[in-house]
Amino acid sequence: YVFLEHHESHAASAFFPSPFDEAAILTLDGVGEWATGSIAVGRGNQIQMLKELRFPHSLGLLYSAFTYFTGFKVNSGEYKLMGLAPYGEPIYADLIRERMLDVKEDGSFRMDMSYFAYTHKDVMTSRKFDALFGGPPRAAESPITQREMDLAASIQQVTEEIVLKMARHARVLTGSKYLCLAGGVALNCVANGKVLRDSRFKRIWVQPAAGDAGGALGAALNAYYQFQ
Repeated sequence: YVFLEHHESHAASAFFPSPFDEAAILTLDGVGEWATGSIAVGRGNQIQMLKELRFPHSLGLLYSAFTYFTGFKVNSGEYKLMGLAPYGEPIYADLIRERMLDVKEDGSFRMDMSYFAYTHKDVMTSRKFDALFGGPPRAAESPITQREMDLAASIQQVTEEIVLKMARHARVLTGSKYLCLAGGVALNCVANGKVLRDSRFKRIWVQPAAGDAGGALGAALNAYYQFQ
């Protein structure tokens, strides 16, 4: 039996099926064990994990908090939030940056957990979050208002900025011209497009089953390539 960490499996699912013999690997999701994101490098049949971000600070959970607040289902409605973003304006982006996050140049960040409840309750956000954005979360299936559209545009912009900073840091850290992506956040195709255009990588490859559905594939590939 070979026991792998969650983000090792994500990394393997991205690198080993890719067309690259050598590449930087960026994984981002809600949480797996304690890691919420990682940077690794793949060369030949080996992957070396280099850095990781840890719970409760999570880009995936941050995005899911806004998914919850705008009235969509966590872990399945995030694509709706991404799709809603073009209909709004990112008027809350500065508020998110200034009140909720401390983002470093390498893309690592810390969240002000007083705005979030997912560490101790079965809801994602706190009353402080409600107060910041003018009222309680949108009720599921109720009409979508301009607030929800603007919140979607705002968190999408902030997410893109963080992913881009992490990708650029991975480029510097590994020296690779190529990037592989996995983890649930890698399903954000709009952010991926920005990485392709602006991160200085020559090519990127995204695992189609980037979320946890690809974990079994990554575990099998990791064992096949690294332990045979």
